[in-house]
Amino acid sequence: MLDGQGVLVTRPIGQQEPLVSELVDAGATIVSLPVIEIVPRAGSVIATEAARLDPPDLSIFVSANAVEFGIAHAGGKIAAIGPATAAAIEASGRQVDVRAESGYSSEDLLSLPALHSVSGKIVRIVRGSRGRELLAETLTSRGAVVQYLGVYDRRLPDYPAAELDRFETQWKAGGIDVIVVMSVESLTNLIQLMPPDCLADLNETRLVTPAGRVLKEIEERYPGADVTLAAGPDPASIVEAVVESLEPPRDFKPDPPR
Repeated sequence: MLDGQGVLVTRPIGQQEPLVSELVDAGATIVSLPVIEIVPRAGSVIATEAARLDPPDLSIFVSANAVEFGIAHAGGKIAAIGPATAAAIEASGRQVDVRAESGYSSEDLLSLPALHSVSGKIVRIVRGSRGRELLAETLTSRGAVVQYLGVYDRRLPDYPAAELDRFETQWKAGGIDVIVVMSVESLTNLIQLMPPDCLADLNETRLVTPAGRVLKEIEERYPGADVTLAAGPDPASIVEAVVESLEPPRDFKPDPPR
């Protein structure tokens, strides 16, 4: 499918391996530039903060990272955003009580009846130190008492100049055909990390994302950019979208033979 085309993978270290494996199996050449660094908070700090919170009726995990660093502090029923988070919960030996049958977003979880019947209930959202406020705002409007438990930080990686120089060399040599961006934060960090000469060409580079919010952000920043929306954040959907992004437009007609 992919005949050696270069794909820039921006996922954090420790999270990009399944995607990289499927891309390589599809024939891609991988360029890795993680744009988010995941740093767990000290276990003692998390435990102290969790002890100060009221016991929850429902614990919502927003990511596999939240599960890895915070599953010990789940209480009540457990909800997961997306199948990867649900799989991480089950791998930890806990049961997922609330999950969307399809979809990967806060909006999908909030559409469930269980998330509408929360008046008077204590809901613990286990996440990074910051993130979208949609879950908390919506559940609060439905009468829930919302608590946050931050179990990790997301940071902009600090790359040595030599490493960014190597990235710029690959870019200028045409070694990157497609960029995979998973979140608005990833896009923002990528823009911040990219050397100026590379950034000037970003609107002419194919981008693949599974998130409508990222699609909207790219279109606002770079009108006319070539963006393909993947069906989901799972590796198979991303690879399918990468292949699609490299296909000629449907109205493309090759030059007639001479």
